[in-house]
Amino acid sequence: QVQLVESGGGLVQAGGSLRLSCAASGRTFSDSVMGWFRQAPGDEREFVAAIWWRAGFTSYADSVKGRFTISRDIAKNTVYLQLSSLKPEDTAVYYCATRPIGTTSFGSWGRGTQVTVSS
Repeated sequence: QVQLVESGGGLVQAGGSLRLSCAASGRTFSDSVMGWFRQAPGDEREFVAAIWWRAGFTSYADSVKGRFTISRDIAKNTVYLQLSSLKPEDTAVYYCATRPIGTTSFGSWGRGTQVTVSS
């Protein structure tokens, strides 16, 4: 019921930056966790970052901590992922997902946006 659309991906050189956006629409929840995941070819889908919508609490994978920042704009119903100090190993399709507070699985997913980091 919740629709998520990612944007902002592209090609960037190592050390560069990108900002990804995820716009939510449809039947959104009164409170939720919004998350970013990524998947590279041949790899498992990997958790990247999450933000608790109301409280603003954030969580990051160790591999991106200090380089990526997740944030949200409540008025725009949009979550962002600021990617900085990018490395070639960050290359992946980045997906936005959400789950209601009180659940453990992310049930709604966007279609993803490609991030390619060249060396």
